[in-house]
Amino acid sequence: MNLVAPLRCAWPWPLPALAVWLLAWVVHMSLRPHDALASFVAATSVGGLLAWRAGVTRWRTLMLAAGFPLSALLTGHAAQVPPQAWLVPLVLLAALYPIQAWRDAPLFPTPREALAGLAGAAGLAPDARVLDAGCGAGHGLQALEGALRAHCPQMRLEGIERSWPLRGWCAWHCRFAQVRQGDMWRHGWHDHALVYLFQRPETMSRAWAKACAEMRPGGWLVSLEFAVPDRAPDAVLPGAAGKPVWMYRIPAAAPAQPAAAKADMSDKTDGPEGRSVN
Repeated sequence: MNLVAPLRCAWPWPLPALAVWLLAWVVHMSLRPHDALASFVAATSVGGLLAWRAGVTRWRTLMLAAGFPLSALLTGHAAQVPPQAWLVPLVLLAALYPIQAWRDAPLFPTPREALAGLAGAAGLAPDARVLDAGCGAGHGLQALEGALRAHCPQMRLEGIERSWPLRGWCAWHCRFAQVRQGDMWRHGWHDHALVYLFQRPETMSRAWAKACAEMRPGGWLVSLEFAVPDRAPDAVLPGAAGKPVWMYRIPAAAPAQPAAAKADMSDKTDGPEGRSVN
């Protein structure tokens, strides 16, 4: 039974928040007579996991996750908790959303029907290799599977995600795909016929520069909602929820990239590969 589905879909806001906070408090009050620190850690962890699954947007996810520890502090229930315990929410947040990923997109999921029509527009081979760059919790992989599998029965669907908790969750829920942990900017795109991403406007020039430098002519860079600046798309799909799907075909002779994009490609702030989002 999926206990999270009502929080995401059926219940109007703020009922999901009240349900998550109430459950966290139940966990805390049940364990507190035995061990104050364990009860705080357990309740914070439960609230954080439910927030990640039910938050839908970044700000609602943060509100859900922060509700219990903040309310515990304000009501004095955290008085018996050692100060070090407050590191737990920070550690969970850092594991879920590493510092190196802050310049990339936040955890916004790809709508399931957003990529309808992609197979006909891309014309991929039956055994095409497809990558979801920054696959997050797996929503983009599920959308790609639904849009492409019938047309590409031998498709090799892959995902890469920097966050190890998200990578583990994604691999468990998307067993039809190969999901690895790593940096999407350091991972090679050379052998992929199509690379999908749901990033942010500021990173699209960098993504196009990487695609032109590494992907074969005729390959596709596909972006949900955000277009490549100063580049006309080769196709546009209606997408879902007002988010268009921009499709860019890699040219036979890749154009020279702007200096800013080249500098961004060699950004030294990215950490070493060791994790992978949408």
